[in-house]
Amino acid sequence: MPASLLHGRAGVTAAAAIVFASALVGCSHNGGTGSSPTSATPSASATPSPSASASPSPPPVGRTRITIKNFAFAPAQLTVPARALTTVVNEDAVAHTVTATAGATNGKTFDTGDIAPGKTATFTAPAKPGTYPYLCTIHPYMKGALTVR
Repeated sequence: MPASLLHGRAGVTAAAAIVFASALVGCSHNGGTGSSPTSATPSASATPSPSASASPSPPPVGRTRITIKNFAFAPAQLTVPARALTTVVNEDAVAHTVTATAGATNGKTFDTGDIAPGKTATFTAPAKPGTYPYLCTIHPYMKGALTVR
């Protein structure tokens, strides 16, 4: 492609379209005939691609909520089904976290990171049943426990 076509907004758009089209075609280009038996191979290899981008674990089930207010988790003890989607709402004027202190096998099993005042964060409960203690890493005296059934 001539360099003059890559100038300006239209050139950038054209270049992006070419890159995108090239990514779709990939290394499976067969010279444009489309009649070669190898043309079925790219389709077959492209089929698993959406599955590869999907999470290998089942999607979250159920929805639960933890509210942080007055430097406390409410409820401090929460029982959820495995893989429940849990939303944490920070109603305090300072940032907090919800961070598992121990996990079934790998230490921390969930961590919201810093949740700014007035903001929310979401995490997925572990798949393995058990009790998972958690705390706010900014204010370690704030503690709770998530029980997975």
